[in-house]
Amino acid sequence: MPRSVFRRSSALVGTAAVAAGTLLLAPSPAYADTEVPEPDAFTSAFTVMATPDAVVDADGNPAPGEEGATGSFTFRINSDLEIICYDIVLEGVTGEYESPARTATHIHQANAGEGGPPRIAFPNPEDTGDGTREASGCMQGPFTTGIEANGADTGDGFSLAAIEANPAGFSADSHTAEFTAGVVRGQLQQIPVGGVDTGAGGAATETTALPFVAGVALLGGLAAAGLVVARRRPEHVTR
Repeated sequence: MPRSVFRRSSALVGTAAVAAGTLLLAPSPAYADTEVPEPDAFTSAFTVMATPDAVVDADGNPAPGEEGATGSFTFRINSDLEIICYDIVLEGVTGEYESPARTATHIHQANAGEGGPPRIAFPNPEDTGDGTREASGCMQGPFTTGIEANGADTGDGFSLAAIEANPAGFSADSHTAEFTAGVVRGQLQQIPVGGVDTGAGGAATETTALPFVAGVALLGGLAAAGLVVARRRPEHVTR
């Protein structure tokens, strides 16, 4: 996969670089409830449009999730630093989360229609008060899930470069007590790092400092001109 790097505002580069350097020295694993600062650059970005009909059980048998529920996952990755930033929105999901993993919201290494182990566990999205559940933040590896297979955590040794090499081989989902196989699920799809086109008809998660003009070609031109693309955070953010 061609590697591209998206850089944030130059005013933040110095601070973010120092933070990233500090993170590289941290010896402890990144747990799902521990955040790290957003890096100044990303090497890739992905989106997931998760639906209940895509859910399967561990054996790959259809196990539909909650009718009417949807999920939107956006991931931005810096594989050099092993940092993943996430924006997760669940709608129409009811009931309590439940999973044998540390949290109930994951990236699994699994092709479409197949089961597979969780590799990263994210904080469960929290209700914003209107029935929507949201979570946003950044995590740095090494990643742990709390699930063991063959005597090791399923996140042990996992690298974000594996996602960049084969995004279609990974899915994102969330689990509840009623829908233990998954309430919604979807496969990762690569998108431009600047987020101009999600590839799935969704809104961009990155916005330019100038009025937007459609077209990936234009994005490349703006990048060459040194224009800054800044992240737009959701109105409701959980930490």
